[in-house]
Amino acid sequence: MNDSLQIESLEPDYLANKIADMWVRWDDNRAVWKESCQELRQYLFATDTRKTSNSKNGWNNSTVTPKLTQIRDNLHANYMAALFPSEDWFYWENTEKTPEALKKKESIVAYMKQKLKLSNFQLLTSQLVYDYIDFGNVFVTYDFVNDIVRSDNGFTQRYTGPKAYRVNPMDVVFNPVASDFKSTPLIRRMLKSLGDLQYDIETKPTLGYNKAVLSKMLEFRQRMASDAEYKKSINLAVDGFGSVDEYLQSDMVELIEFWGDMFDVTTGKLERNMNITVVDRRWILCKRTNPLWTGEKPFFHCGWRLRPDHLWAQGPLDQLVGLQYRVDHLENLKADVFDQISYPVVKVKGNTVEQFEYEPGAIVFCGEEGDVEFMRPDATALQADLQIDSLMARMAELAGAPKQAMGIRTPGEKTKYEVQSLDNAAGRIFQSKTQWFEKNILEPLLNGMLAEAVRNFQGVEQIRTIDPDFNTEMFIEVTKEDLIANGKLYPVGARHFAEQAKFIQELAQTVQTVQTIPTVAAHISGKAIAKALEENLGWMRYGIVKDNVAIMEQQETQQLINQAQEDLAAQAAVGMEAPPTGMPPQMQGF
Repeated sequence: MNDSLQIESLEPDYLANKIADMWVRWDDNRAVWKESCQELRQYLFATDTRKTSNSKNGWNNSTVTPKLTQIRDNLHANYMAALFPSEDWFYWENTEKTPEALKKKESIVAYMKQKLKLSNFQLLTSQLVYDYIDFGNVFVTYDFVNDIVRSDNGFTQRYTGPKAYRVNPMDVVFNPVASDFKSTPLIRRMLKSLGDLQYDIETKPTLGYNKAVLSKMLEFRQRMASDAEYKKSINLAVDGFGSVDEYLQSDMVELIEFWGDMFDVTTGKLERNMNITVVDRRWILCKRTNPLWTGEKPFFHCGWRLRPDHLWAQGPLDQLVGLQYRVDHLENLKADVFDQISYPVVKVKGNTVEQFEYEPGAIVFCGEEGDVEFMRPDATALQADLQIDSLMARMAELAGAPKQAMGIRTPGEKTKYEVQSLDNAAGRIFQSKTQWFEKNILEPLLNGMLAEAVRNFQGVEQIRTIDPDFNTEMFIEVTKEDLIANGKLYPVGARHFAEQAKFIQELAQTVQTVQTIPTVAAHISGKAIAKALEENLGWMRYGIVKDNVAIMEQQETQQLINQAQEDLAAQAAVGMEAPPTGMPPQMQGF
């Protein structure tokens, strides 16, 4: 069941104020989460402990050991390698097996490949993976873009098609105790410049912004009227600005976008699946029923570590901040102790010690009752390296980033298959989290983008593709009808990444065992094994696997060898029959 926003009136001014108020309320409720995110971010990019919560440790040394940053980079590199192992990281699965459906499959895959490449989809996914690691929560949306630039020579079409956008987790709020993300109302805050807002209006006609309201907003900014009631209603709460005057004088515009159901408790009217955009927390820029074919809000969420009965998830690094604090603490403590051993405090006893300079080879004259002594700390603290190494190893393991992923071999001698088995087991958390991201972000995002492309498709597009038989570049014409089919897009990068290693390992072991049992080997298909290898290793576009291709190639090679031998024999025979060069005519024929 969907949650709904309860209101007392559908009057525009009240509705705009209510949505802005809900943004402030839900944003305040996650203040603790925002503080923890800020603390983690300080550690990730700190150059010394003075810029972190470890700044009050009292030590002279302030070195940061960037273990959290290294884990972050390691996770990001491996997530991206698993999500995009090859160009064929997604496929279209038909629900019907007609020739027409198979033809549409080729058009859909080629169309989406081209649009994803032109819109820098992998770069966007890289940013989403960083959110997955840093915040533990990923938010993404999509839209249809028609970017056409006017020039002296006419119009230039820069990009037309669906495009995905990252949503900063700090800029979106919802009911955190809802049953799931799909059922909760969502409010997103956007801060745009006036130029960006005008760009959106020109390139994204699907937004449905009311240009009359936009003109009223611009006119108000130009007049800069002293509207005390407005300033009171906005409550000086525009994030990032010191006052309302400062906000209005800037070239920035705040948009608050609402997606979900609304229930008017006064009239008992329920308005379902609404999309409302509020500008300057005062005017309704757009109010409409959700126009998407899917009927769902165009936002998707994925959490790294789910909390019970709470939609704000925890990230892989959140619980490691304390260990990072401990590592830095021990590192700087050890450095301070070493400094005190190298340059100890001098203890002077009595009043019969003459003035001296503390330097190598210095001579100190002491009277009968005087003495000079060095106060060195216990050197046991210098053994903190063992604790630091142990802490950093635990941090990598707890984040689901085993050191084998960095190419570091674990101790002990192992066979080839033991290494593969241990690697698969060690990376199980990593594989699970990658597949979870793929299932909750990439899969719904790809299908939402395709649905939006079909809804806004016009005319005919030339789409580049590769001929599977000749491996040459070719272009096909795609129409709206070619993209309408019964089926679904599935990303398979992460699943392929994990299953491939397991399959190859099991196949090699099984074939080796079967060869020793002739009665079983007689029932194993070599062609089927070749096809399985082609699919798992991504050989389809290279044409490596064909029926009995090795025999035909051997036959072709043997024919060429035989032909070459015949040519050599013929040339040798001709050479023996020809007269020697320079032989007199009267000697020819003998």
